Amino acid sequence: MWSVLISCIGLLVVLYALCLWIIPAVVQYSGCLALLWHDVIVEKSLDTITRTTRPQRLLKAVQDRAIRGNPKSVISVIDHYCRNQEWAMNVGDEKGFILDSVVSELNPQTVLELGTYCGYSAVRIGRLLHSGARLLTLEFNPDYAAVAREVISWAGLENTVQLVEGASGDWIPRLREHFGIHTFDFIFLDHWKERYLADIKLLEECRLLRKGTVLLADNVVCPGAPDYLEYVRKSPLYDSRYFKSHLEYTKAEDGLEKSVYLG
Repeated sequence: MWSVLISCIGLLVVLYALCLWIIPAVVQYSGCLALLWHDVIVEKSLDTITRTTRPQRLLKAVQDRAIRGNPKSVISVIDHYCRNQEWAMNVGDEKGFILDSVVSELNPQTVLELGTYCGYSAVRIGRLLHSGARLLTLEFNPDYAAVAREVISWAGLENTVQLVEGASGDWIPRLREHFGIHTFDFIFLDHWKERYLADIKLLEECRLLRKGTVLLADNVVCPGAPDYLEYVRKSPLYDSRYFKSHLEYTKAEDGLEKSVYLG
């Protein structure tokens, strides 16, 4: 009886150590394994156990710990939560510094983000925009959009960041007419990687790019956007540069591709 109990306790301890320390440490260095572990196994398990979603848990962390009206605090809380409690597919702190430098250098007046998720990058970009600048962020998933609105509001950026719900392919042709924006100075791509190429071609077709428009694409290595990279690197319409980094909150290689539209 006691030997069985001790064996069960020992097994539980081993499983606990595997889930909490060993597996997370191992998958840190492989993008594919990291996505499988964090984005499939852990997320689905926690969703079932807590009866909440990852975006909802992230929002609760923001509401519990971040200073309302302080974008820097919101970013810091999300980064800490994702590094220490539960991974999430934000651009993250390491690549976030690259994003910050591009936005600060460009000082854009009109910004388009494709893929809001929980609002992390919208807050990161929005806090750097000067008075009168506009950021439109598109999100296809209504559950993500609901959380993102709360996060953006908590950061105090609801007057700078406008969240638009729906598919990028549906909205891009309507942006000029609906929002009165003729061209964008900066575009951040962080939605479905399969849509990167189709959407920039649609942006070209709709004449929403001007000479000098900067496109910054996340996750071009992991999970990857090979057709997009081939296009912007070979097309005479773009001058592209790769910024090597890591998949958010891991040690696996990933990076950002910065492409300047030459017109």
